Amino acid sequence: MIRITIYQNHAGAYTRIHCVGHAQYAQPGEDIVCAAVSVLVLNTLNAIEAFTKESFDAKTEQQSGLIDVTFHHPPGHDAQLLIRTMALGLQDIQDQYGTNYSILNFKEV
Repeated sequence: MIRITIYQNHAGAYTRIHCVGHAQYAQPGEDIVCAAVSVLVLNTLNAIEAFTKESFDAKTEQQSGLIDVTFHHPPGHDAQLLIRTMALGLQDIQDQYGTNYSILNFKEV
């Protein structure tokens, strides 16, 4: 199962994205749920890096499926919008395929 946690501060600004696990919806290389989650998360991070001035640290590990991103400062409007868009897609995946494969949580820090 993929567990995605999006952390927000008291003002609602995103501060961290933590994604870990594998969906196990199908065999490796054929797992459309794992691929969809990976594409959404990685494309969002690539877009934030390419189109905004936000800075963040990222750790990844293929074996565990880890993608852990911590923003140096709360992201501005454009990055927040990209993250909201990612969350919308992740919620749609969870709604369509169920919580046996991915779970999206929001946590205030």
